Amino acid sequence: MNAVARHSRTLAQCALFTALLIVATMIQIPGTVPFTLQTMAVCITAGLLGTRKGTISVLAYLIMGAIGLPVFSGFSGGLDKLLGVTGGYLLGFVLTVPVIGIGKRLFPDSKLVLALFIVLGVALCYVVGTAWFYFVYTSRGEAISLYAVLSACVFPFLLPECVKLIAAVEITWRLRKIVKI
Repeated sequence: MNAVARHSRTLAQCALFTALLIVATMIQIPGTVPFTLQTMAVCITAGLLGTRKGTISVLAYLIMGAIGLPVFSGFSGGLDKLLGVTGGYLLGFVLTVPVIGIGKRLFPDSKLVLALFIVLGVALCYVVGTAWFYFVYTSRGEAISLYAVLSACVFPFLLPECVKLIAAVEITWRLRKIVKI
């Protein structure tokens, strides 16, 4: 395959998975931190595309949202959304992808390792997002306890997140040989 065809294929793959992220974001249950399928889509993206292409896809999604396209939850966009209290979860996706991508590269034939790296990647996203939420919230001069932040941003999401992560592992594992990346 020549260089132009290879780059065109990469661009198409990244665009397709960026679109997957956008669609997954639109499927939501509103809340302080809305329930969406974003993390599942990020995990599938990283699990199938790997670190480089997965990061490009996530960054394209974040840039689209930052410039104001309504790709974030609730059909919102803008730099204020990216830098707001829930923006850390969005930015955390950029760290989630390499974690999963490393697992994909080092252990391509282990479903258990894929699951482990997906859990690690999403846990990192939660740590970054929750710390960001706390920092932005308190920088406004409002007091909030760590328990209150965890109650708003983590505890309600644990069970749904487990279901989404199991689905992400299964979907990625089944598609990895069908989707030629």
